[in-house]
Amino acid sequence: MLTLDDFDYDLPQELIAQTPLKKRDQSRLMVLDHQSGEYQDRHFFDIVDYLHPGDALVMNDTKVMPARLYGIKIPTKAHLEVLLLNNTAGDDWEVLMKPARRAPVGTKVSFGDGKLQATVTKELDHGGRMIHFDYDGIFMEILEELGETPLPPYIKQKLDDPNRYQTVYAREEGSAAAPTAGLHWTKELLQKVQNQGVQLVYLTLHVGLGTFRPVSEQNIDEHKMHSEFYRLTPEAAQVLNEVRQKGGKIVATGTTSIRTLETIGTKFQGEIRPDSGWTDIFIKPGYQWKIVDEFITNFHLPKSTLVMLVASFTGRENILRAYQHAVDEKYRFFSFGDAMFIK
Repeated sequence: MLTLDDFDYDLPQELIAQTPLKKRDQSRLMVLDHQSGEYQDRHFFDIVDYLHPGDALVMNDTKVMPARLYGIKIPTKAHLEVLLLNNTAGDDWEVLMKPARRAPVGTKVSFGDGKLQATVTKELDHGGRMIHFDYDGIFMEILEELGETPLPPYIKQKLDDPNRYQTVYAREEGSAAAPTAGLHWTKELLQKVQNQGVQLVYLTLHVGLGTFRPVSEQNIDEHKMHSEFYRLTPEAAQVLNEVRQKGGKIVATGTTSIRTLETIGTKFQGEIRPDSGWTDIFIKPGYQWKIVDEFITNFHLPKSTLVMLVASFTGRENILRAYQHAVDEKYRFFSFGDAMFIK
C-alpha cells in the first residue's frame, strides 16, 4: 500500500518560481517517456515537435475570478479575508475564511463600505464556510471592483500584470486558481500547432478547494477530494470522438483537463460524451486511464494529489526520478514554473 510519504521529495525553496518569465513559451520543458522513464530537456516552444496532425490538444478555458475579498465583521469591525471557491446555487458560495474562528454561523460581513454583504450560513472543514451574498446590481461587476486575483500561498510577490495568472484562452469565469499548465501557451504558438493539423478543443473545469487543501492522511485512500464543476460541450465531444476514430491522440493541457476527461470516461465506460456536473475524481496509482493519451503539466507540490495523478500515469519511480533531475538542473517549480510533456 502506498502512503503519503511515498510521494515526498526534497525541493529547495529557491526553485519555487515567484514570478512568470517575460515570455510564456520560453519556459523549460522536460519531455518524459512514461514507459521507459527516459527524459529530455527542451523548451516549451519545442512542444510542436511532439504534437502531430490529427491529434487533439485539450485546454481548460476557465478564468480566474478576482476571488479574494477583504471585509469587516458587522458590528465589531474585525477584519476577515474571504476566498471564493464554488458558486453552489444563486448567491450561495463555498468559501475559505481567515481567521475562520471569527466567523461562526450568523456572522455578517461587509465589503466595500457595504456595497457587498455576506452572511455565514454553514461551517465546513478546514476554515471553509457557506455564505450568502446580498447586493444591488450585477455580482461579477461588483467582484471585479472589490476583489483581488488570488495567488497560491507559496507565491510571495505581487504580480505586475494580473493577466499573467490567466491563460491566453481564459473565458469562463469561475476559478479560484489558474489551470497553470496552460500558462505556457501563447496565441502564436497555438496558431502554429493548429496550422500543423492539430485540433484545438476547449472544456471547462472551475478550480476549487482541492487546489488549496493538502493531503493529511498517511493512507492516501482515505483522502477525500473536493468537488469541482466541469463541462464538455457536444461540439467538443464530437471533435474528440472524431480524432479518436481516426487514430489521433488526445493530449491534455494540465491536470484539470485530465480530471474532466477521465471523469467523463469513468462515467460512460470509456466513451466520450458531452456532459457537465461536479467531479471529485481522485486519480492515483492503480487508476486505469480511459481517455487521455499524453499530457502537459507543471511540477507539483510534494505529497500532493497532483503528484499522485501524474505518478498513476508514469509510475511513481519514474516521476520521482524525473523530479530529482528537475531539482538537479534547477528547473522552476509550481504555478509560474516550468513544464513537463508526458508521452
